[in-house]
Amino acid sequence: MNFNRRFLLKTAFSTTVFAGLTACGGARIQNENCPNLVFVFSDQQSWDMLGCYGNEQVISPNLDRLASQGVRFEHCISSAPICTPYRGILLSGRHPLHNGAFENDVRMLSGDGNYFADVLKRGGYRVGYYGKWHLYGGDRNRPVPAGPFRYGFDQEFLVNNCTLVYDKERAYYWDEEGKQQLYGDWEPYAQTRQAIRFIENHHDKPFALFLSWHPPHNWLSDHEGYLAPSDCLKLYEPEKIKLRPNVEDTPASRRRYQGHMAMVTSLDNAFGTLLKALEEKGIADNTIIVFTSDHGDALRSHGIMHNKMRPEQESIRVPLIIRYPKLLKPRTSELLVGSLDLMPTLLGMMNLPVPATCDGTDLSRYMADGRDDAVDSVPLFLSPLDFRGVYTRHYTYFFDTSGGTVSQYRELFFNNLAFLWNGLYDRQADPHETNNLYSVAQYSEIREQLHRKTLDWMNRFGDQGVPYQTLATKVFTPEDQEARNKRQWDTFTGVLRGRPMELLNVKMDTPHEENKTSDNHLNTRK
Repeated sequence: MNFNRRFLLKTAFSTTVFAGLTACGGARIQNENCPNLVFVFSDQQSWDMLGCYGNEQVISPNLDRLASQGVRFEHCISSAPICTPYRGILLSGRHPLHNGAFENDVRMLSGDGNYFADVLKRGGYRVGYYGKWHLYGGDRNRPVPAGPFRYGFDQEFLVNNCTLVYDKERAYYWDEEGKQQLYGDWEPYAQTRQAIRFIENHHDKPFALFLSWHPPHNWLSDHEGYLAPSDCLKLYEPEKIKLRPNVEDTPASRRRYQGHMAMVTSLDNAFGTLLKALEEKGIADNTIIVFTSDHGDALRSHGIMHNKMRPEQESIRVPLIIRYPKLLKPRTSELLVGSLDLMPTLLGMMNLPVPATCDGTDLSRYMADGRDDAVDSVPLFLSPLDFRGVYTRHYTYFFDTSGGTVSQYRELFFNNLAFLWNGLYDRQADPHETNNLYSVAQYSEIREQLHRKTLDWMNRFGDQGVPYQTLATKVFTPEDQEARNKRQWDTFTGVLRGRPMELLNVKMDTPHEENKTSDNHLNTRK
């Protein structure tokens, strides 16, 4: 995008932003300049696990209805497909090397007033967060104290940080006094009721609600680690389930799919009650409603024993549905959307300023105009497993940045098995990614093109592809490093010594905002 076009776009949006801020921050009444935001996201749900994405087995009528009324995105990519890094990206708008949340159970660094909730509050919004948090670092079984480590969500905040039990007998959250309280119900149902109370209390003012469900993530139970309410489980007969074509057909796989799909249906039930609450208050049309997931679940695709942190599409490709009738016409979109784009895009839709610190792009104008060709690639990056790459409409490409080392994460999750960590998939010819073309001669030119795109993205972030082992040595205290090496998670704090980019002594050639002016991932064809 050339400078003049970018300047004109920013100028036009600034005028709208000023009008929106005046309306929302002044009278604080409901109007079209300050739509509400309801952002709902599940944990570990691939794009293909909803009826509206073509899965004829999954029962999800409420989310399917949302898709018919809004925009369903075919290519929403979790650039860092693991829980803490995704949440850090979503709530900060920043690359993990900038916000510090580069792996699970690391405490995200301060945003100096530039994170998602900070911008929303300055714009006159009441903010609320319910469900899974997973950004406090260290021991998961503790409350998140009021203050800076809620990153702006200091108005209404009921979370359990991170647990792996969702049944009514054990699922819990921490109240505002720091006391553990049982939900007394299937966790997503109880969390949704909390969210509905937030809507009921604040429906006459602009509000932004974030609801983070933990299912259909596998959990601590029998039944192969996947279990759901009995009424949902009864809807799926294991012997009749159609597995993904790249999964070995075993009784264990069928039970796993049964539980996973049943959990998805339970989420759809909860989502239906949330939609009903918005409709009954008469605010559904003035609310930006979003449904997505933090990353996918391999569910044994490709023989992968671990369910995420992989560059295959079962891990990185997630559902994204956005309904806002005042701006978006119902359709299916081919626009590429990455995790980094969510915060700036939603702020753009809400007529709020996008902080210069954001590493993604405000895609709201392309969504509104139907410019599905506006983005040509989305970056892939994951420090714990040392890969970088890109996702395009046609290909997935990734390469090893470990320098030949075997990180603790590889040893922990892949049992030190040798495996090819460079990859190129032609998803149009091979939709289930069964044929790695990285070393195929006739694809060498495409591989080099995609490699250059990857390096462009890395340069944009100041990411030098430092191996995880080197990064961990730089950012963790000696005590945390020892706890990690010995896998003594009860003594691991997750508190970093500083910002990873600064500790690595990475010098950006130009100021952060100027680095983004090239927009090399945007397709600028008129």
